[in-house]
Amino acid sequence: MPNKINTCVLGVGLSGLTFHVPFILALHNTFNLHSVLERNPRAPGGKVQERFGVSPKVYKSLDDVLADAEIELVVVGTPSDTHYSFAKSALQAGKHVLLDKPVTATAAEAEELGNLAREKNLVLYAFQNRRWEADFFALKRLLQLPPSSPQSLGTLLEFESHYDRYRKNLKGTWKDIPAPANGLTYDLGSHLIDQALVLFGRPDKVTAFIQNSRGIGHPDVDDYFTIHFHYVRSSTRSYPLTAILRAHSLSVRSPQLRYIVRGIKGTYIKYGVDVQEDQLKVISSPNAIHETQYGREPEYLHGTLEHIEADDVTVTKSVWPSEDAGAYADLFRNLGAAIREGAEPEVKWSEATAVIEMIELAYKSSKEGVTLDVPK
Repeated sequence: MPNKINTCVLGVGLSGLTFHVPFILALHNTFNLHSVLERNPRAPGGKVQERFGVSPKVYKSLDDVLADAEIELVVVGTPSDTHYSFAKSALQAGKHVLLDKPVTATAAEAEELGNLAREKNLVLYAFQNRRWEADFFALKRLLQLPPSSPQSLGTLLEFESHYDRYRKNLKGTWKDIPAPANGLTYDLGSHLIDQALVLFGRPDKVTAFIQNSRGIGHPDVDDYFTIHFHYVRSSTRSYPLTAILRAHSLSVRSPQLRYIVRGIKGTYIKYGVDVQEDQLKVISSPNAIHETQYGREPEYLHGTLEHIEADDVTVTKSVWPSEDAGAYADLFRNLGAAIREGAEPEVKWSEATAVIEMIELAYKSSKEGVTLDVPK
């Protein structure tokens, strides 16, 4: 791709150094890591130089970033409560934006950003990287099987998706602070909700249970949620479907449960999470994302299928492999193509806005103890 996209990454904590910088460096034919925003760098090139041996410009203020006419793309990987204001400022300055999740605290803010990007003919892209995970690829492949396939689950009845962990103590970061868009529902819930909407579309109703279950830190910062998306029986759905999205901070299991999907012909069960995050935390060279084993799930984490036979009694078991490697890099490839070639973003901004809308409904449902209708 000619004319590399000069990119500035705002924030070089976990998000910047793990999920953004490695791909911008590795996809060097598309992107140029022009600069980063880092308040107190210890080296001329900041944390990026310390870890990867390259030295981008280091800016200490957002105003300096936005004043640099060379920067075309701003990646917002700063604390959640800054996402809306930083993205808005970048768009107003004529920069394309890749915005980490949660994109905003409210759907109204997300809609405002989307309108601003359209007015200025800029790309505004939500970082929903977990659409590019090996287990999600495997799940989509399974659900796309024709009903006649012997491995098809048949009409779905229940979809259960987890991001659980065991963490007794606070992390001691900004995520523990009661601020807009903080809490586990905004954090991991953004991914689970996005995946459910990709698979099944907007639900008809939402019921949610959200709380600070550990009783530590500020009570308004949730560390547990169970969200039910209700899809009613209709002309296109012969059975009602419930999508159950859960995350718990005190779940004792290794590997943790990831998916349980029940259909009238069988059940799919999957344990363990995608390996990319752990790989990215320890790589010394961004080129590692091009290696054969990057993103490949070990066989012991492959999902299993249980099918009912024609006698409606006998159950057979088989493995449903994660054949495709996880590929966060493909998000960045699509982003680059959207900026340079006008390609359709694979994560549409309307979808990112819908995620925040569902989160707001979930909090309202939990607070009021009611099931809410989802606006069409």
